[in-house]
Amino acid sequence: MFQVTAWGIFGLASVIVCWALAWVLMRVGMPGSVARKLALLLTVEGFALLTTGIWYDFLAPEFHDRSVVSVLGAISFHAHTFFDCVMLALYPPFLAASLRTKLTLPFSTRRAQIALAVFGAGLFVAVVSTPYQIGMTLLYAMMASVFLYALVASIHAWAVSKPGIARTRAGVFALAFGFRDVCWFFVYAVATWIVWGGIILAEEGGAYVRYLDLFYRLGTLLYVPIIAYGILRTHLFDLDLKLRWTIKQSTLAGIIVAILYLVSEGADRFFSTELGDWGGLLAAAVVVFFLAPLQRFAERVAGAAMPNTQNTPEYAVFRKLQVYESALSDALQEGGISAKERVLLGHLRDSLGISEADAAAIESDLVSRAGDVGGGRPSRPD
Repeated sequence: MFQVTAWGIFGLASVIVCWALAWVLMRVGMPGSVARKLALLLTVEGFALLTTGIWYDFLAPEFHDRSVVSVLGAISFHAHTFFDCVMLALYPPFLAASLRTKLTLPFSTRRAQIALAVFGAGLFVAVVSTPYQIGMTLLYAMMASVFLYALVASIHAWAVSKPGIARTRAGVFALAFGFRDVCWFFVYAVATWIVWGGIILAEEGGAYVRYLDLFYRLGTLLYVPIIAYGILRTHLFDLDLKLRWTIKQSTLAGIIVAILYLVSEGADRFFSTELGDWGGLLAAAVVVFFLAPLQRFAERVAGAAMPNTQNTPEYAVFRKLQVYESALSDALQEGGISAKERVLLGHLRDSLGISEADAAAIESDLVSRAGDVGGGRPSRPD
């Protein structure tokens, strides 16, 4: 009934890396932080990838014509449409929270986020209740537009960033998400042409869809390690994973190495199966060539993801204070600390073993610095 295929493994790997990084970010991120927003986005993205028909790639050919497969296919189609619409609602607010530029500012308000959620729900209903060509064109056009917007926004954020760590972070963000945005924009744009070209159900349509799946999965499979690299080396999203007691440095570094090994070592077999020996050899060579710089990055990260750190009590205390300061800074940026946030911060302070005096000193320093920049932020009501 089941079989192992290169396409299936390739797709499953893209889902696993999405959920693996989502788990890490959910574990180390504070409620409401950019890390948590990205974790939610990656979780939804994993489901969107999974419902493209990855399960179908593991079915033996003799089971492809079974009625239960048709039912599962219909369920996958509706589920994939749903998760696409959810991504439409989540991606622009995530960009607004992480980039904070004029291009993304309109999506930072609660009203805009509610409007996006309502629009996503309405789009899902419209897609499943209208003729196939109309519904798919509407969905694919919106998805392509969102990823094109995201690409422009990330490049713009890099262009306007000041030289230094901010520009480096913006560059890593633009490289990672830009690669995925290009791949997914291409997939949805071409998919629209396929729908109106009338070949999606034809004999040759399978080949088009197959290679669109390749770009779809490859976009995720490679951008997740770049994000992980950015978090490890540039503290992207203000996440510092140097805390030995929070997570071992080998976790993300191991993800990077494992993914790149999977892609580089599997490229020859994968493309040889699909394109023949010579075509597969050429395609594998191209993949490995472009992966080589990133693979060297991965090896460096795996060996030195935590430079200049010592597993001493003094270092642990220092890092705990930095974690509390980062959480407190995020809370202050939202317009003041509410009563609920104050309780959460109290729990965090207790779990880290930070005294009330030290916590008060950190808060006083942050408020003082915020006042120097543009006025302090008082506590806000719930």
